[in-house]
Amino acid sequence: MPSLNMTGPFALNTSTIDSQVTKTSPGNYALGYMRDTTFIVQYVGRSDTDLNDRIGDYVDTKYKKFKYSYATSPKAAFEKECQNFHDFGGSAKLDNDIHPARPNSASWKCPVCDK
Repeated sequence: MPSLNMTGPFALNTSTIDSQVTKTSPGNYALGYMRDTTFIVQYVGRSDTDLNDRIGDYVDTKYKKFKYSYATSPKAAFEKECQNFHDFGGSAKLDNDIHPARPNSASWKCPVCDK
């Protein structure tokens, strides 16, 4: 079974995000809900600059819970987002419409499919 390797799950609201995601940093997140004791992943994403701010964009949406992890760089965040995207079924199973995009100025490749 794939693993997100993230902290959580936590309630997806502003006060919880602010108390948990305290560093201004690149990082990764997953959004979803709980089924019994299992976190069901519905969406995976990243921020290249401010993880707290990016997760906050999803408050008051259909998502109820989040998990997160900090990344050492935007490239590391991109590579982890790609891995999570593929591990959890890509666009066929996630709400993500497309494969994770790299920043316009970057030539990085997906570590899974080389996109």
